[in-house]
Amino acid sequence: MNTIVMLPTYNERENIRGIIEAVLEQDPSLEVLVVDDSSPDGTGEIVDRMASEDPRVHIIHRKERGRGTAGLRGFKWAVEKGYDYLVEMDSDFSHDPEVIKEFLKEIVDCDVVVGSRYVEGGGAEGWSPIRKLISGVANAYARALLGLKLRDCTGGFKMFRVEVLKSLDLEGYRSDRNIYDGPETLLRIARKGFRMKEIPITFRERAAGKSKITFNKILRNILNHLNLRLKVGGA
Repeated sequence: MNTIVMLPTYNERENIRGIIEAVLEQDPSLEVLVVDDSSPDGTGEIVDRMASEDPRVHIIHRKERGRGTAGLRGFKWAVEKGYDYLVEMDSDFSHDPEVIKEFLKEIVDCDVVVGSRYVEGGGAEGWSPIRKLISGVANAYARALLGLKLRDCTGGFKMFRVEVLKSLDLEGYRSDRNIYDGPETLLRIARKGFRMKEIPITFRERAAGKSKITFNKILRNILNHLNLRLKVGGA
């Protein structure tokens, strides 16, 4: 399998070397693409050094910021370079790199594998009861509003056949470009009838670095889902 693992980053100096090494250990066929939004803490420079020493490590330096545009840039890069599969995940060890082995097995029988916190066996560690409540409500809201049949519509750990990404209009996304665009990607995929499967994962709160979740981002995500319903429609 010709598989690229995409890691969007902003100020992940404390995690980036470790997460790249952990990902590459999972399978010799894996490569890593870091999409860095000009991190002032030197994240990009660390990856530059790693890339100069290992051909399996790649980096895109961006001047703009935003999780949504970073993800789309990685999708486009994978399509342009002719990869067969793409895994997207967080770069702070919130997502366990060992799950990639399960993704590689499951993708044989479907088009998209979704790492789910809300199926049996999945969950989140290190969250307060309030954080769990907010996440659960936000996910249920997105699922109901967009008509998606998945249990976890807002997580960021997935594996795609690149042919699926190639079929999407990556230039025509309606999501707020500064927030995560995962629900819109799933919505577009569902409307095309591709096969999606959820497998359980445990999301772990980051051990190093600062969380980028804020009340403002939560509110913007809620409004973004409403905007998608109005402009794109449901699945």
